Amino acid sequence: MRCIADTARAPGSDAFRSLAPSVELRGFKGKDVPTISRIVADALHEHYDPGLYPSLSQQWPEGFLVATNPSDQPIGFLLGVSQVEGEARILMFAVDRPWRNRGVGTRLMDAFFVRARARALRRATLEVRVSNATAIRFYTRYEFSVTDLLRGYYSDGENGYQMARPL
Repeated sequence: MRCIADTARAPGSDAFRSLAPSVELRGFKGKDVPTISRIVADALHEHYDPGLYPSLSQQWPEGFLVATNPSDQPIGFLLGVSQVEGEARILMFAVDRPWRNRGVGTRLMDAFFVRARARALRRATLEVRVSNATAIRFYTRYEFSVTDLLRGYYSDGENGYQMARPL
């Protein structure tokens, strides 16, 4: 299979870590819903019922990571679940526009992998819009590879890629 993304700096490198020193990671809180909903609408172009986030957080609380600024306001998040034995699935992952390219996504992904491995999960999967070259490059740096084309996967009819990698 041909890689559709350019190579970039390796995740976990000091260049990424030094960009987001004031960012803290914590678990999801109910008060995060409005901000996370706004980030989802902007970054993922999707709109979900606000009750979805608290509901999904109960399935695997440690899999729902929220990155915050020094005022404890969400600036990014990664919502992961484990619905298939041995597998972590990243349902949603986004960083607020002003905080992109500052290491926030890297911190979230690194922490998620630590939590998934602690749960003895062996594989991680996710879906991404075929048009989202930036996200595809990011995931490729983490050794995700395309495993399937999902025709009409998104609410607006856009196709998606399913990507996976071993943990």
